[in-house]
Amino acid sequence: MIEAYNAQDADLYVSYMTDDACEAGYRGTVVREGKEGTREGLKKMFAEFPENRAEIVKAYELGEYVVLHELVRRSAAAEPFEVLTIYSFEGDKCARVEFIR
Repeated sequence: MIEAYNAQDADLYVSYMTDDACEAGYRGTVVREGKEGTREGLKKMFAEFPENRAEIVKAYELGEYVVLHELVRRSAAAEPFEVLTIYSFEGDKCARVEFIR
């Protein structure tokens, strides 16, 4: 998913998700609802930040969860920021992504 994200390929990114997957703040508001909402939201973000990339600092896997500590850069000139991302899986598909920032 991170490779697809860094390639700014929203279609490939959502291909790894369940149809009703979502992206949300940690234990909070859903910001992208469903596969189509995620695709649309990512395409808008990639258009706004064409140099956007995420680097994995550390990764943890436990059962159906993957937690990534990421360093995100919106552009070469922008100050990077850190985020913890929690991916919840149902089988081989991601059902929910939550961000702690």
